[in-house]
Amino acid sequence: MSRSTISTLQLFALFPDKETARTYLEGRRWPDGTRCPFCASDRINVRKGGYYRCLACDEGENFTVRTKTVMERSHVPLHKWLYAMYLLVTARKGIASLQLAKEIGVTQRTAWFILGRLREACGGDGPDSPLEKLRGEVEVDECFVGGLESNKHEYQKRHEGRGPVGKVPVLGMRERGGRTFAQVQKRRNLDDIHGEIHGRVDVGTQLYTDDHICFSDLDGLFYRHDTVNHSAGEYARGPVSTNSIESVWAVLKRGLHGVYHHASAKHLQRYLDEFTFRLNEGNVANHTTQRLDSFVDRCIGKRITYKELVA
Repeated sequence: MSRSTISTLQLFALFPDKETARTYLEGRRWPDGTRCPFCASDRINVRKGGYYRCLACDEGENFTVRTKTVMERSHVPLHKWLYAMYLLVTARKGIASLQLAKEIGVTQRTAWFILGRLREACGGDGPDSPLEKLRGEVEVDECFVGGLESNKHEYQKRHEGRGPVGKVPVLGMRERGGRTFAQVQKRRNLDDIHGEIHGRVDVGTQLYTDDHICFSDLDGLFYRHDTVNHSAGEYARGPVSTNSIESVWAVLKRGLHGVYHHASAKHLQRYLDEFTFRLNEGNVANHTTQRLDSFVDRCIGKRITYKELVA
């Protein structure tokens, strides 16, 4: 058995039922004792079945460990939620909702909703982890997600050429030896891409990109910038390459094609958040229990309803 992971059987031994799962989640969320998620008071009345009542709130709010998390108002037992988190952080290319439904004994629609909520938790920053800009050596690249024009029905074709036509542009940045960031680009122009880089990358960083025009004029006052000439067949020149961020695109596309089969433009950002979470807090270099802890922390303070998810 690897020292950096636990098996499914070990996970079941840790959380055999919903009560052990609740105890773990409460300890993770309230390490210094239960507090009201509405007013942060510790004047709490303990009730049955994991319910609490705040004595400081004006109307005495009732709450559980699910309150103000992505698990709020879910009828799925907590140990099944933990198993879904475990599967999501350990499956390198993700897990399909149909497979998850079989694993935890729910309908495919419920499993799809669970995965949508967990991806929502992967996005943004955790409540106690403010955004830190990428620094050091950072690779920046674009990829395009979507089907080939030649494979589409005639009424779906845009007849605007080949390549990225009809696909969703994604901008990615990877700090060598550090974190990864990926964002759907609503508009693919130089100003927006430069604005995204300036918002995510610390001043003085060494940037590596390909020779596309959208990455021009980055070298100077704010960054050091070197490029590889892909159009001339050059993919590495000493330390200059974009191989690291391109390996992220390889895993992403294998997951989208081989596991999920399709990701609409509406939900694509959540899929990107899932894949980048596995490379950051969910990195395989960390022990599985640490990755699970990070996932639970991400779930706090976030919520999305089914109506919001399908809107």
